[in-house]
Amino acid sequence: MGNTSSTTPTEEIAAKPKPEDQREYPRTGPSAPTECPMHTSNPDKTAPSTVTAKQVIPSECPMHASNVDKPKVESKPIPSDCPMHASNVDNNKENELDPTNMMPPANQRPSPGQPFLLNINRQTSTIPRGGEDHVGKNWQYPSEQMFWNAMLRKGWRWDKDALSQQDMSHIIRIHNTNNERAWDEIMMWEAFHPECEQPKLLKFGGRAKDYSPRARFRALMGNDLPFDRHDWIIDRNGKPVRYIIDYYDIGDENGYKTGEFVELDVRPAFDSFGAAFDRSRVAMLRKAAGVYQWWKGAPEEQALPPASSETS
Repeated sequence: MGNTSSTTPTEEIAAKPKPEDQREYPRTGPSAPTECPMHTSNPDKTAPSTVTAKQVIPSECPMHASNVDKPKVESKPIPSDCPMHASNVDNNKENELDPTNMMPPANQRPSPGQPFLLNINRQTSTIPRGGEDHVGKNWQYPSEQMFWNAMLRKGWRWDKDALSQQDMSHIIRIHNTNNERAWDEIMMWEAFHPECEQPKLLKFGGRAKDYSPRARFRALMGNDLPFDRHDWIIDRNGKPVRYIIDYYDIGDENGYKTGEFVELDVRPAFDSFGAAFDRSRVAMLRKAAGVYQWWKGAPEEQALPPASSETS
């Protein structure tokens, strides 16, 4: 038997040379001192942070946040006549309509480019106002300035020869007179209902281009269409009752001077059997009065206004 040496598989692997890139070379540099954080005896210690903590400025220092002068803004009240005053700034409230008259809030300010100043006084009507918030109050008519602003809002524009300051006074007077006449007409209709001691006007709205069937029927008979229409809702002991008011221009030259050039056609709307019954009674009474006046020798047209037809 020869002289042979036996080696284990592990020893054979260890005896094989490692590739060059995997060889371990001894460190030739100086070793770090033991007190160095990078010394091998201190592997769990971390290097101290190079970022120092922000120094706290003492409160007595002039640079402390509490001692630094900050610009102070003094709030001065805005005068009411300034366009930026809260009462003069356009906002959504100016576009909101009052459900009782379908009008925006009262605007008493002159419009841009207005050629003259107008009166802002409002006259109180004789028409009692309905609603829990208006007990014991009457409706107020718009001022000249409010009426002017309302016309502008509806698309009207002033022309040099269109209106004068005095004309606006006449317009307000005619407007108020026609409303008083309309209420007097309604009170005559309400005489059929003595159980209600004091009817009140709840709300109203203009419907100038929404012609009623009665107005259209009159136009077919050769009459002019009304230049305006209002619907008034009254409170009859808690029951809302609607009235239709058509405004006709009678074309009287003398009436234009006196302001009495408007004919009113006031009647309850056909919203209930009671309204139809009231209109039937008035039609019969007017016809009977016409016959009586004819028999007495007076012209029939002087008896009562033209009989109401059975259309709205």
